[in-house]
Amino acid sequence: MQRLAAALRRLPGVGEKSAARIAYFLLGAPDELIGELSDAIARIKADTVICESCFNLGVDSPCAICANPRRDSASICVVEEPADLASIEQSGSFKGLYHVLGGALSPIDGMGPETLRIGELHSRVRAGGVREVILATNPNAEGDATAHFIADRLRNTGVALTRIAYGMPLGGDLEYADHVTIGRSVENRRALD
Repeated sequence: MQRLAAALRRLPGVGEKSAARIAYFLLGAPDELIGELSDAIARIKADTVICESCFNLGVDSPCAICANPRRDSASICVVEEPADLASIEQSGSFKGLYHVLGGALSPIDGMGPETLRIGELHSRVRAGGVREVILATNPNAEGDATAHFIADRLRNTGVALTRIAYGMPLGGDLEYADHVTIGRSVENRRALD
């Protein structure tokens, strides 16, 4: 139990209590569930490839998004991780292609421009056919630094550079929002139609 709980604690977002709760659940779970879970964990690396074009995770390369002729190849949305791409896809709001950087600039963590896929993005843009690059890095210090670095690198390529908007979440309450979120909401306001 202790070994399993320790292994579970290494997963993102799983603390000591959650790890113990999961371990106890697994101890009492049916053998069929344990078999499915262990098989899925064992196969995830073997069955997953990185797309040669956008660096998303999938079962084929190019991935289903890059291989889809109905996607707008003139628009590239730059994200930090595959999970960010999945979130945008679930929204149904973007019909172009993606570029997964593999993280954000963070010198403290050893993440410099050479460790991210910024050079590959620059090559995709230079190859032609791209009209817009949407910088959808996370709205934090590392994400903002990454977006500014990429914008500087692509500034003279002739593509339109845009950044995702910041602001209040739908259903949010101004009273409970932090001052930075409120400030960005005011700065990124738009006209009513």
